[in-house]
Amino acid sequence: MFELLKNNTGRLRIVGLLEGVSFLLLLFIGTPMKYFYDSPVVVKILGPIHGILFLLYIFYVFIVASEQKWKLFQTTWKFLLASVFPFGTFYVDYTILKKIKS
Repeated sequence: MFELLKNNTGRLRIVGLLEGVSFLLLLFIGTPMKYFYDSPVVVKILGPIHGILFLLYIFYVFIVASEQKWKLFQTTWKFLLASVFPFGTFYVDYTILKKIKS
């Protein structure tokens, strides 16, 4: 795990994992609690955390895209699109990032 912190690709993988988990928690726990049980506490806590992780994810996508010389319409768009779908960050991590040697 600490090996991932040594380069931007590894940091993108970690931030992607955290962003994906926070998104799923908001979607499958926070939203039902807010609307079905009238308890918005999870959304109030996780919402800002997820927002920061989302921005960090986008930031690292552009850093890694620059390092790897990705074109916007070849690879980068997959990462940007993955950030708005549940399980999307896990998918691009498994299919693209895992294979990059840095």
